[in-house]
Amino acid sequence: MAFMVKSMVGGQLKNLTGGLGGEDKGDGEKSPAEAQGMTREEYEEYQKQLVEEKMERDAQFAQRKAERATLRTHFRDKYRLPKNEIDDSQIQLAGGEVELPKELAKMIEQDNEEEEGKDSVIGQLANIQNLDLDSLKDKAQATLEDLKQSAEKCSVM
Repeated sequence: MAFMVKSMVGGQLKNLTGGLGGEDKGDGEKSPAEAQGMTREEYEEYQKQLVEEKMERDAQFAQRKAERATLRTHFRDKYRLPKNEIDDSQIQLAGGEVELPKELAKMIEQDNEEEEGKDSVIGQLANIQNLDLDSLKDKAQATLEDLKQSAEKCSVM
């Protein structure tokens, strides 16, 4: 109620006096520093801190995006998929050479070791279902022993 009376009468009173009296700022006309309850210098320092924090967050975000792009690039190379220009640009924005986080590098290393194991002959045999390597090894040794025994019995040799 007081607001309505002030706005109606205050505006009329200001027009009547011609604005000669002391300048009274309304509630909506405060500077941002006064609205925050700070001095102008404190407010400027606060704004600088906000800008610096935003720049740090943006830099960290760009670094994380570049790490992810590096990981995707690694897998594209590994599986011979076409390259992505967006990933290349993200890596370049972060400063070129981006290192993967330790956890991701460890996962890739384990994945590479598994792939090397699968590439070997024994790794391929292990992938075949219903194949018992121990029984296969025993059969191979038994066959070799039979061959040796038959070679000893052979009269030609």
